[in-house]
Amino acid sequence: MSYIGRFAPSPSGPLHFGSLIAALGSYFQAKAHQGQWLVRIEDLDPPREMPGAATLILQTLEAYHLYWDGEVVYQSKRHELYQSQIERWLKSGQAYYCQCTRKQIKALGGFYTGTCRDLGLTHQDQCAIRLCMTQPVYQFDDKRHGKLTIPTSLANEDFIIKRRDGLFAYNLAVVLDDIDQGVTEVVRGADLIEPTGRQISLYKMLDRTPVNYLHLPLALDTNGHKLSKQNHAKAVNNDNPKPALLDAMQFLGFDTTEEIRRSSIDEIIEWGVQNWHVTQLPSSTEITPLFSNRSL
Repeated sequence: MSYIGRFAPSPSGPLHFGSLIAALGSYFQAKAHQGQWLVRIEDLDPPREMPGAATLILQTLEAYHLYWDGEVVYQSKRHELYQSQIERWLKSGQAYYCQCTRKQIKALGGFYTGTCRDLGLTHQDQCAIRLCMTQPVYQFDDKRHGKLTIPTSLANEDFIIKRRDGLFAYNLAVVLDDIDQGVTEVVRGADLIEPTGRQISLYKMLDRTPVNYLHLPLALDTNGHKLSKQNHAKAVNNDNPKPALLDAMQFLGFDTTEEIRRSSIDEIIEWGVQNWHVTQLPSSTEITPLFSNRSL
């Protein structure tokens, strides 16, 4: 099977150093396997999105010469795919309506225990929709970190596939999209290790073979917080991309020479493809880069 990878940012802001790492890691892994690298904009949550962010993200990828294959896919245009699967599960009894609030679940210990599973609620009751967990995943193999364990309570939980506000859940959409686009491996940040268990469960419930997973280390700021849009991580520089590009490659374990550092963006990217090895990645899942003042 030919390799198909993807980069799937949410448009809640411009790309920062942490998301550049994810973009580069997924790109190098795909191109080192002579594969395709797709880009999908995960615009499932309009209240959290920044106007114009999707365009800014694509402009940044182009500025760093990370050119995608095929057309960009937008999740906001794929609601019919998600809803049709939910309808099939509701009809079969695999999914059900749930009226429990986050506050109620937190008061019961933080994990949902199936309170509404047999109540026969309908969409008229201001409910979310949950999926009955029949294929729990307690551990999985990561291409860099080996066998990773998912907490039992999380693995067994009937999780939400459509929120009470009508928005589709990330876990559902990402799996249906990866299947539809033929993705063979997912390369992304280590902050998504726990959702991976649920996503593998979805593959099994859909009678599909799960993709491979490679989780990249997270870049932390000097206070030990994950770089994220919520933590106000600054956007990478589109006008002068080389410094952040070289810093991100150093973070990913490349040992760049002075000759490479003097090269053009295209030459640096091509060198990265030719010299990429998963074993070069740091073994830690969280790292505070020494060059944080330059690129974070």
